[in-house]
Amino acid sequence: MATEAVIVDVIRTPSGRGKPGGALSDIHPADLLAGVLAELVHRIGLDPALVDDVIGGCVTQAGEQAGNTARTAVLSAGFPESVPAVTIDRQCGSSQQAAAFAAQGVISGAYDIAIACGVESMSRAPMGSNVGGASIGGALLTRRYPDGLVNQGVAAELIAEQWGFERSELDDFAARSHALAAEAASSGAFDGELVAVPTPDSGSVTADETIRAATTAEALANLKPSFRTDALASRFPQLDWRITPGNSSPLTDGASAALIMSAEAAARLGLRARARFHSFAVAGSDPLLMLTGVLPATRKVLDRSGLRLDEIDAYEVNEAFAPIPLLWQREFDTEPAKLNPHGGAIALGHALGSSGTRLLATLLSELEASGGRYGLQTMCEGGGTANATIIEVLR
Repeated sequence: MATEAVIVDVIRTPSGRGKPGGALSDIHPADLLAGVLAELVHRIGLDPALVDDVIGGCVTQAGEQAGNTARTAVLSAGFPESVPAVTIDRQCGSSQQAAAFAAQGVISGAYDIAIACGVESMSRAPMGSNVGGASIGGALLTRRYPDGLVNQGVAAELIAEQWGFERSELDDFAARSHALAAEAASSGAFDGELVAVPTPDSGSVTADETIRAATTAEALANLKPSFRTDALASRFPQLDWRITPGNSSPLTDGASAALIMSAEAAARLGLRARARFHSFAVAGSDPLLMLTGVLPATRKVLDRSGLRLDEIDAYEVNEAFAPIPLLWQREFDTEPAKLNPHGGAIALGHALGSSGTRLLATLLSELEASGGRYGLQTMCEGGGTANATIIEVLR
């Protein structure tokens, strides 16, 4: 019988605005992740010496996030020095990939117990600061894409134009995200996944700072586009520039972590497994459009799972930009109520390296509260890749 990889617990910090003055901006990212790691093992009474590996996602691995920040966080959390750690970068899907690697390690027999986690302090390690003005591609990439690739915001503009998503649709979806997240927060839906973060001034951050409960589509309509330049407007004259700060995910600080182990290890330790990993997939896509990889990744994970999409009870499609979940919903003709039912990254933030395990925490909370069995999460990623994962709740 194949070894099952189960989720014993998954938790996250509140989302802080990823700029100076944000709720979490005074906290070193290694300390932010360390607090989550320490709480993860503390709240179930696990000896951290039993952890075979810690796999952490982080995108901007520069400055305070350089030098294998997952290992720094493990040591900062007080784990034994014998516990190893590695930091990986699959862009926005980094910690979703960390969870897949951890689970696949368990399934293969390489691990009994692993932690998948992620962190991003966009206030202290600004997005792009790891590039330092360099070109990430050389002559060979230029030869293949002579007109050059574009940033994710422009990719979102191209998707909105190609699939015909009007500005009003994008703003309506963004307002929906804030409304659902505000409702979930006020009802206590996030209480089981959130851990309080102590701050240097002896305070504590206990709630997501990024949710704007009063947001309306009418107010969002007044915001100006974020990514238009004269050069880009000349290159893409078909664009009317619809992507704004309001229908994009905000810069965010946050950390999250999942405790993953074999079903046998959970039983031996007397721990309740909340869910099991059912299926995994990763896919590549056009690097100019970049963010459409959620479509082939979803098809691939469904093929591998043997499940139909209508058998899935909740879908978490990362809201990096509003066109992405809207495209996914249109292509798969899904029930709108199942899509990001507690809101998404537009409201809950997108702390890049943390978002994969953050989505996992929210998805599992949603399924447990609703009585659902299967959940699917998928994440678009810079460079034109995407992850998709299906989990099954255990009761």
